[in-house]
Amino acid sequence: MNTSNSAISAEFPFESKFININDSRIHYIEQGTGDPILFLHGMATSNYLWRNIIPGMSNYGRCIAPDLIGMGKSDKPDIAYRIFDYIRYIEQFIQALDLRNITLVLHGWGSLIGFDYARRHEGNIKALAFVEAYIRVLSAEMLTMPAQELLALLKHSEYGYKAIIEDNYLLQKVLPAIILRKLKPAELDYYKAAFPTPESRNLLWQYIQDLPIDGGAQDVCELLSDCSNWLQKTQLPKIMLYAIPGFVTPMSNVDWAAKHLPNLSIVDLGEAYHCPQETNPAVFSEALSEWYEQLPN
Repeated sequence: MNTSNSAISAEFPFESKFININDSRIHYIEQGTGDPILFLHGMATSNYLWRNIIPGMSNYGRCIAPDLIGMGKSDKPDIAYRIFDYIRYIEQFIQALDLRNITLVLHGWGSLIGFDYARRHEGNIKALAFVEAYIRVLSAEMLTMPAQELLALLKHSEYGYKAIIEDNYLLQKVLPAIILRKLKPAELDYYKAAFPTPESRNLLWQYIQDLPIDGGAQDVCELLSDCSNWLQKTQLPKIMLYAIPGFVTPMSNVDWAAKHLPNLSIVDLGEAYHCPQETNPAVFSEALSEWYEQLPN
């Protein structure tokens, strides 16, 4: 799908808000009123990813998009930046804002954070929407070919570390490559601003170590397995948005979800890699809003 840059705004016309969690500031934006719709981004992005999605969805509820701790404009405390840290901060963020009857809109690494919260607090969840999500443990061979090649490079203990920490490879090369259009300089600069130094990129290296794919951290694989088992049982309304060729969502995952996840809608977003919100936000927003309109109150 050829998407004109001029049709996608680089502007970020939201008031920055901050809330103190564990002596660190979490940056977030919000727009609209009503039941909360909580947007959680993946790596290595920020709530900027949702800038063209939230305006349309704010007609339906109170749209809230935080920057994960250590990312975007949120603080970078001295923590391990394991998936369990992100989970803890987001859970406390939800508690601090007193969010109830939440619809979670989840992307990439943010999906595992959101699924785990929903699994443990199902009574506080209205519905689940997810794209490029971790819904079951995968082997590398099950990923799309571009993802397989990238994973082999980044997991290499010597080359991967140098690429991520010293060369800023995830922001300089990978992020532009997993968006099926050329990012405007202002867009890429916004994403890169969160990782100006090698030290600031340590959390990206930790993310690669935690990936629950082929020999990834055992405790993260167990966490994903728990979430996957729960997703196969819960009757919460769900929508799986996917794109072709995708990145961490091979068609085998789409087929598996259709057979195993109850109360699931599946929507094809067309051509995109890991960030369809950037490739074609209009299609993404339309699919999400049409599904949300049909949810029971």
